Amino acid sequence: MDVKGFAEALLRALTDTGLFERVALQTEGPVAHGMAYVREELFLRFYFNQVSGTLAFALIGGQERVWGIDYDNRRGWHLHPKENPSSHIRIDALTVQEIVTRLQTVLLGL
Repeated sequence: MDVKGFAEALLRALTDTGLFERVALQTEGPVAHGMAYVREELFLRFYFNQVSGTLAFALIGGQERVWGIDYDNRRGWHLHPKENPSSHIRIDALTVQEIVTRLQTVLLGL
């Protein structure tokens, strides 16, 4: 996936949920990053690096991660569950749409 594909998939998936009041997305060369706000104190921080393949989604409540899904070359795909966001649980690879679907489930349960 390239930066354009990531940005398009992410914006489409976030819009489909109807849960976000605004999205701030920036691209810089091979990197896309930003935030999608549910409300001011609850937002999704996201990051994608086309070169390394690194992908990070962190739901932030207040000033702490409350849930997340990441991929990096060191730990592979892993989940930071809402029950214990500091833990790393290995998971199978997911598409951007699948990640946002899981996020939607978490948000609807809050």
